[in-house]
Amino acid sequence: GLVLELLKEAMVSKLGDTKGFLIDGYPRDLKDAEEFESKIGEPKLVLCLDCSAETMSSRLLMRNQNSGNTETTEERIESYYQASNPLIAYYESKTQLCKVDAEGTQEDVFLEICKTIDSFLK
Repeated sequence: GLVLELLKEAMVSKLGDTKGFLIDGYPRDLKDAEEFESKIGEPKLVLCLDCSAETMSSRLLMRNQNSGNTETTEERIESYYQASNPLIAYYESKTQLCKVDAEGTQEDVFLEICKTIDSFLK
């Protein structure tokens, strides 16, 4: 797909200048993951930001104060789980999946992500 081609182009242009790439929000489903592996390669590390549905809901409602309602938010969360659960299982079986506790503040979660990446790069 288009997203994958843009990712590949951006990654190729930076080869040699970096230790790796952090791709946020992709792949979104199993089909994307399989396509990524066939065209780019298997990721060395996959981070999963893990928080409860309640935390997701409150964050989505805060972010979309004017446009979001509880029903729409619940539908988005359900859709997320339907797409991500098979994806998480796939990466658990194939590669190094690290679940990061994302219940804390943005700063806490960011620090936890940094620690996870730092320990992986050592």
